[in-house]
Amino acid sequence: MPITDILQKNAEIYGCETALVEVNPGADKKMTWREFALTQPVGSNYRREITWEEFDDTANRFANLLIANGVKKGTKVAILLMNCIEWLPIYFGILRAGAIAVPLNFRYAAQEIKYCLSKADAEYLAFGPEFIGRVEEIVDNTQGVKMWLYVGDGCPVFAESYDKIINNFSSLNPNIPITDEDDGAIYFSSGTTGFPKAILHAHESLMHSCRVEQNHHSQTHDDVFLCIPPLYHTGAKMHWFGSLLVGGKAVLLKGTTPELIIRTASEEKCSIVWLLVPWAQDVLDAIERGEIDLSEYDLDQWRLMHIGAQPVPPSLIKRWKEVFPKHEYDTNYGLSESIGPGCVHLGVENIDHVGAIGKAGFGWQTRIVDEKRNEVKKGDVGELAVKGPGVMKCYYKDKKATDEVLYDGWLFTGDMAREDEEGFIWLVDRKKDVIITGGENLYPVQIENFLRQNLPQIKDVAVIGLADQRLGEIAAAVIEVKDGFTLTEDEVVAASQKLPRYQRPRKIIFADIPRNPTGKIEKPTLRKRYGSSNLVAEATTN
Repeated sequence: MPITDILQKNAEIYGCETALVEVNPGADKKMTWREFALTQPVGSNYRREITWEEFDDTANRFANLLIANGVKKGTKVAILLMNCIEWLPIYFGILRAGAIAVPLNFRYAAQEIKYCLSKADAEYLAFGPEFIGRVEEIVDNTQGVKMWLYVGDGCPVFAESYDKIINNFSSLNPNIPITDEDDGAIYFSSGTTGFPKAILHAHESLMHSCRVEQNHHSQTHDDVFLCIPPLYHTGAKMHWFGSLLVGGKAVLLKGTTPELIIRTASEEKCSIVWLLVPWAQDVLDAIERGEIDLSEYDLDQWRLMHIGAQPVPPSLIKRWKEVFPKHEYDTNYGLSESIGPGCVHLGVENIDHVGAIGKAGFGWQTRIVDEKRNEVKKGDVGELAVKGPGVMKCYYKDKKATDEVLYDGWLFTGDMAREDEEGFIWLVDRKKDVIITGGENLYPVQIENFLRQNLPQIKDVAVIGLADQRLGEIAAAVIEVKDGFTLTEDEVVAASQKLPRYQRPRKIIFADIPRNPTGKIEKPTLRKRYGSSNLVAEATTN
């Protein structure tokens, strides 16, 4: 069944209970939420909330708005919004209309927005105040878009005001027939390896992600999920789908500072929190510096902290468990092509295997293969492939790219991994990030983990390959040092002596590490930035 049916069920069973809360400490206290929305300031936070009935009604109103303006089954409707309480009702309204939801990255520049609208054949766009300037740049020369819907105050002249017209439409379900096989959403890849690809998923994928998430993390109706990452990405939304399945409350937090995360978890009684690696590191660092006194917060209800979107340093989880010994912990692995997290997961019962990404998730199969797509021996490194109901249908309008990664129902992830004797999968690196130096394969994640474990001054690190006339490539370590700490090249070189000679970084760069909104290191940016730099400090490795 489609996930829109779950929303309707929740409205029927839990209608008056809170479904979504938005906490936005930087917002103006003057609120313009529609007449049925409940508002409640808490402390210094700006807070809005809606019930399951209001969520369902708003989704129906938006579906009927779209249908009245020409949307048919299969029409593509794009969303360009920061995380907000309107986001998910708009998403579900698109699905209710039988249309295909197309979430867009809020970091896209104007021309990237135009490209993605064209690539997805989007005919409608719902966008927020943060994007007026970018949309204005493309509104007159973007073919195919029939309606620009503005969500917020100060509607520009070229758009229709969502807030002013939404209540003109019926809150009754339009009852457009939807099957598991129907197209449901187009997500764009994160773009860390090039320009984003359009990933087409059926409704079956969306529903499967609900079951996977709830199976892995045992959400109950009483759990409260703190959602911080962007909703346009499969990671945040698909973790929330576990709450959707049981009618649990979710809190959308607009902010990532350590104090704000801890305070919101306390005030909203959050029991499940999904963090990215940098945020978890920042929280621990703030506690260690005495900036956060945990005794001032009520965190007894917080039962699960989980991380995904990138390799997780075991040293980070060791630190976390020392500070929060009662927390369950899980690592989640996935791709937008596999409808986000969960095709591989560690499992809260396997804390002793931290560092591994885990085993095949609920309803998923895994294989590790060589370049000819034959399975490798256990323990050998190969490319990870996954198969299950959450695999994408295709890269939309890109058969060549689709054929490169889909074969016989298997999705070839581009991630290099190995499987140990107990069946746990260990991520080694991105296939495109592997460094070949003097004929030897270097896996940057292994070097990054070593440096983190041996140099506690490191806040973040990325190892990249730089061209070298003699060796082909050499490993360069880009290191971001923790605030208040110092680290020298000599100290990095000394620590690296414990590595095999060929794995030691040949260049050391002290700089900030760029990450995209889903927490992935933007290694193409670093390679472009430092590939021909004469300012890089070269370290001796003799």
